[in-house]
Amino acid sequence: MKIGMVGLGRMGANMTLRLTEHGHQIVVWDRSEESVKKASSEGAEGVASLDDMVKALEPPRAVWLMLPSGDPTEDTIRHLEGILEKGDVIIDGGNSNFHFAMQDAERLAKKGIEFIDCGTSGGVWGLNEGFCLMVGGKPEVVKRVEPIFKALAPENGYAHVGPVGAGHFVKMVHNGIEYGLLQAYAEGFALMHKADEFNLDLHQIAEVWRYGSVVRSWLLDLTALALADQPEFEKIRGYVEDSGEGRWTIDEAIARGVSTPVMAISLFERFQSRESDSFAAKIIAALRNQFGGHKFFEESKAAEAN
Repeated sequence: MKIGMVGLGRMGANMTLRLTEHGHQIVVWDRSEESVKKASSEGAEGVASLDDMVKALEPPRAVWLMLPSGDPTEDTIRHLEGILEKGDVIIDGGNSNFHFAMQDAERLAKKGIEFIDCGTSGGVWGLNEGFCLMVGGKPEVVKRVEPIFKALAPENGYAHVGPVGAGHFVKMVHNGIEYGLLQAYAEGFALMHKADEFNLDLHQIAEVWRYGSVVRSWLLDLTALALADQPEFEKIRGYVEDSGEGRWTIDEAIARGVSTPVMAISLFERFQSRESDSFAAKIIAALRNQFGGHKFFEESKAAEAN
């Protein structure tokens, strides 16, 4: 297939490369000319604007967005709304709020433009491991662009989960669960870190838990990886950002009367991390960097700021 890719950040660039390697033709645009040049050198077709992208694609067109949630995504959808044609489809693969997806789809439908919301997980590892895709949209529209989903996802890693909005809703809950898992690992390793009388080797423990333990997981694999380089780990400040999905998950739990105490506490612990530099928060910051390439604050820079 030939498809447009808007946004060449940590995930967008890797998705473009994975699609190219699977034989798809990708037309790319990003505000960064360097990112466009790099993607072009790897087999994509770079363009200078969204308008040029639309001209380079053949109807019915498909344009995939991998942009930060909020204004960057919504402004781009509004721009595409004015230049795409009936039958074209916009796929939002970022971490957008599912309410926005439903509103966008309703508005675009008046012009005959289709919309798919695709929750995307995989972080910086997706290029080689594949991306887990949670897709929301009309069955016939999803089917039309399914070759793209199958190229991006590993075996059994793609599902059409429901109508528009369902993809981002499922990804929102996925990220809420992620908050809880990260917090549980962080608290456990923080407790062992405090057990001075045993002089525990945390990297050794993370490694042994990876084999046969009931708490083994990919996040544990990444914990072991993060703890393997102690000098690098020690640079990390225990300051954990949140990118929105955790807050949305708690909002929905409250609105629907569903008890989600683990997710809620995990979110509040992230707020607390910004006031105290705890070992548990260092673990979470390190893991977010490992799976998503999220930046972390370094101890030395924090000291300079103070």
